[in-house]
Amino acid sequence: MAYMYQIDFERCKGCGLCVDVCPKNVLELTKEVNAKGYFPAYQARPQDCVFCTTCCIMCPDVAISITKTSEEGKNAGGAEDNDG
Repeated sequence: MAYMYQIDFERCKGCGLCVDVCPKNVLELTKEVNAKGYFPAYQARPQDCVFCTTCCIMCPDVAISITKTSEEGKNAGGAEDNDG
């Protein structure tokens, strides 16, 4: 199963809670300011993410989401179930 990780940079207020709870030390706060004047979180090491959703659960602003995506090459119509 493939997953997509996304941080809403304009919603994030840079509180750092997600950075503190990440078990794989994936997240950091950026040095760039968003439209509201905050330094949002970003995935500094995305290859280390295990999609545990701890950051999503901890975020008070619901700025982080992890969603399932369809895998490439899979037939959503169930062609394998076709008996002929």
